[in-house]
Amino acid sequence: MRIAQGRMTVATGPREVKEITDAVARWIADQDIANGLLTIFIRHTSASLLIQENASADVRRDLADFLRRLAPEDPGLYRHDDEGSDDMPAHLRSALTQVHLSVPVAEHRLLLGTWQGIFVLEHRAAPHRRELVLTLIGEPD
Repeated sequence: MRIAQGRMTVATGPREVKEITDAVARWIADQDIANGLLTIFIRHTSASLLIQENASADVRRDLADFLRRLAPEDPGLYRHDDEGSDDMPAHLRSALTQVHLSVPVAEHRLLLGTWQGIFVLEHRAAPHRRELVLTLIGEPD
């Protein structure tokens, strides 16, 4: 059993739903582990991770729109606004999604479904640089 761990920085745009599948796949290909389990963790409270359809950009837009309706940026709704009116809504959107994912790996490849991709959801109204921790546990070739 081996463990590989690394960090990846993702530049996000305002409220972007950004696909990172290819970058994660490249990281896995560089590791000395062929079969195992990948865990991805995002080190932030106002951004999150998601596995979702990657074939249609409309899915990303609809998802972002839905999360904005679910946690609107209305200053009258929240007490916490230390970093602006998008601060608490970003925390709520992050709480409703995920900060870590687990994905099986076989033969140095993610075992995602046909239309599945890995995404970073930026919940803030400004661009950010988000840090991910990737941990791959498994067996070498």
